[in-house]
Formats: sequence, C-alpha cells, structure tokens
Amino acid sequence: MQFTEIVSAIGYTIEGLGVLVVVVGSVSSTLVFLSSFRRFEEGVAYQVYRRKLGRAIILGLEFLIAGDIVRTVVVADTLANVAILGMIILIRAFLSLTLHLEVEGRWPWQEERSRLP
Repeated sequence: MQFTEIVSAIGYTIEGLGVLVVVVGSVSSTLVFLSSFRRFEEGVAYQVYRRKLGRAIILGLEFLIAGDIVRTVVVADTLANVAILGMIILIRAFLSLTLHLEVEGRWPWQEERSRLP
C-alpha cells in the first residue's frame, strides 16, 4: 500500500467520523428532547434541542473539513484540486460560523452570555 493510499484512507476515516458525529448527535439530541420536553417551560425544550443539535452539526463539520484537508493536500497535488478544497472549506466554515451564531446567539469570538442548559 502506498503512502497516498494510506493518507487518503485516513482522510476518508476522518470524514466518516464527521458523519458519525452528526448522526449520533442528532439521534442523541432527539432522544433527550423527547424524554425531557415536559420538564422545561414552554419553548425552552425546543431551544435546548436546537442548541444540542447545532453543536453536533458544527462538530461534524469540523471533522469533514479536517478530512478534506488531509485528503486534498496530501493526495491531490494539482492547483485545481487545491482550489476546490479552498471552496469546500470556505462553504463549510461559513456554515459552521452561521450555525454557531444561530445556536449560541453570538459569534465565536464574542464573550459568552448566560445560557440555557
């Protein structure tokens, strides 16, 4: 097995972990929501659910970006592939930032306010 094949497999494994994080986070968030929405005041359960689900998606996006970087930089050495990687990273980073703003109510670089559980 060649080095590029090993690195490519590692990149795909990291991306697979990203998908797994999103799936497990989605299922976990949904189960917590369904089992506990009666404990919270009206509307709070939904906000907690959105926050937990958003965090799972953000973390999964980070893994997907890392997998793309590993595969593209080491395996694909053409300028076109690097440009495609750049566009993918920009799109995923934009999604991550906007999800963070939506979930946390602030930009990642702003100070934390008091939050819900």
